[in-house]
Amino acid sequence: MTVSKVTADAVKPSRPNGKEAVEGAADNATLQLGELSELLGYSLKRAQLKVFEDFLRCVAPLQLTPAQFSVLLLLDRNPGRNQTEIANTLGILRPNFVAMLDGLESRDLCARMRSANDRRSHILMLTDKGRAVLTRAKKLVASKHEARLNELLGPEGRVALLEMLSKIAMEF
Repeated sequence: MTVSKVTADAVKPSRPNGKEAVEGAADNATLQLGELSELLGYSLKRAQLKVFEDFLRCVAPLQLTPAQFSVLLLLDRNPGRNQTEIANTLGILRPNFVAMLDGLESRDLCARMRSANDRRSHILMLTDKGRAVLTRAKKLVASKHEARLNELLGPEGRVALLEMLSKIAMEF
């Protein structure tokens, strides 16, 4: 992160030497994070942003977000499940999930059908095109995205991180 000279000049000094302190801060290009760097939530969010950026670069030709990829993966493993189950499993709010399904359906990657058991419910299925896109996405993710993460973390680090993240997700 950098602080621009314009931003620094806009800050009004609160004490006599404040202007010099502000100008000195503008000369130092990197902000000091202090306690922020010790907060797990902040570190998790920063890591998530980096991971998502890399994921998006890897699957750019397919125009899939991490959430859309997750939906396709779940539909592949759980054909015929209803949209509430899929949304709840991924922690996606209903209005957001409906909008995402609209997008996936308009690209012919999945289909919604009324449930025979409960007419108020829709079951979800991958289409043939959805299966083909998912196959390509899985190859890109494995060969590029996950490969980079594995190289960075190493096998033991990967297992340890997955265990820690799972613990947070399940017990926090």
